[in-house]
Amino acid sequence: MIYKADMKILDKYVARNFLLGYAIAFFVLIGLRIIIDLFINLDEFTEHANLGVLAVARNILVFYGLNTTLYFRDFAGMITVVAAAFSLSKMVHLNELVAIMASGVSLKRVIGPIVLLGLLLTGLLVIDQELIIPSLRDKLAREHDDVPGQEHYDVWFIRDSKGSLICSQKFDVKTSTLYQPTILIRRKNEAGVWDVIGQISADKAVDAHQTGRWHLTNGHFIAKDSIKGAQPIAVYNNDVTARDIPVRRKSEYKTLLSSRQLATLAAQAQQGAKITDLRQLYSQKHFRITEPIINLAMLMLCLPILVCRDPKSMKSAVMISFSMVGACFVATFICKMLAPEADSFYQIGFWAWMPVFIFLPTAFIELDLMKT
Repeated sequence: MIYKADMKILDKYVARNFLLGYAIAFFVLIGLRIIIDLFINLDEFTEHANLGVLAVARNILVFYGLNTTLYFRDFAGMITVVAAAFSLSKMVHLNELVAIMASGVSLKRVIGPIVLLGLLLTGLLVIDQELIIPSLRDKLAREHDDVPGQEHYDVWFIRDSKGSLICSQKFDVKTSTLYQPTILIRRKNEAGVWDVIGQISADKAVDAHQTGRWHLTNGHFIAKDSIKGAQPIAVYNNDVTARDIPVRRKSEYKTLLSSRQLATLAAQAQQGAKITDLRQLYSQKHFRITEPIINLAMLMLCLPILVCRDPKSMKSAVMISFSMVGACFVATFICKMLAPEADSFYQIGFWAWMPVFIFLPTAFIELDLMKT
């Protein structure tokens, strides 16, 4: 007979095995991702070999240290599945599950700590996506050949919330300065079409406090069809800050934003963005909700198969469970590709939620049918 104190010991044992497997899977998968990327892009890091070996090594460490947040976001579901396979295969190999069943404990009770920890680690993924990555978005926008503090970018037609377009041949990240900026001031006419009503030009524009308050050096505003000529202007206020410019240059910058920032951007984009941009925004918003659910579904898909009592069948159980998880992963990837191409916003939601509708019920059916 198993007492409550014994169940606590069992829960701690299962949880410890799972967390150990999680740590191993994290370092192996993330490390493999870093090694492959470094092997491909090592020549870009060495473009600045004149700075010295220590500077190049520091640049590599900082770059991959920051990008680990992105790699964890992409591999979080797979890490959890590998950790579950590691912990359960160890228990099967030692015939511990047979002993547990002989004592009258259901195997569903055994996998309970793994499901609970999987849920908590899914929360860690949400924190990473919604808090950590958005706070580091300007640093995560760095390219491999950029040196921290020496990044220079060209800026072309970045749109602010007012509909105006910002251009500059050079943006200095370290000083938060746009050189020779040109800002096309646009407003919607009665037909809903954007018209250029004027232009702001300056020698420099500095957002020293990264608040979107750009201080202009020798700034002038020229209104369209104005007979007054150029009017001096000292400050231009908008919602595009110096931190946002490196991010907004990247085509996949939406993946670096939080759900709140995506909602704000979608509300602004409805005023005049292309339909393609709106589809991408709504696709990102939907997948922010479904991805944690899909990751949890992948864990629940593999657990009933991995809980086998015969060590000889463990290899086939691992292969079957990984095949099902791989099918879920591939299906999710395909849906991510198809969602932005949907004809309507309803179809975007359909593609985003399809993996959940398919694999989450399958996981519950497996849990219900598992032999305990």
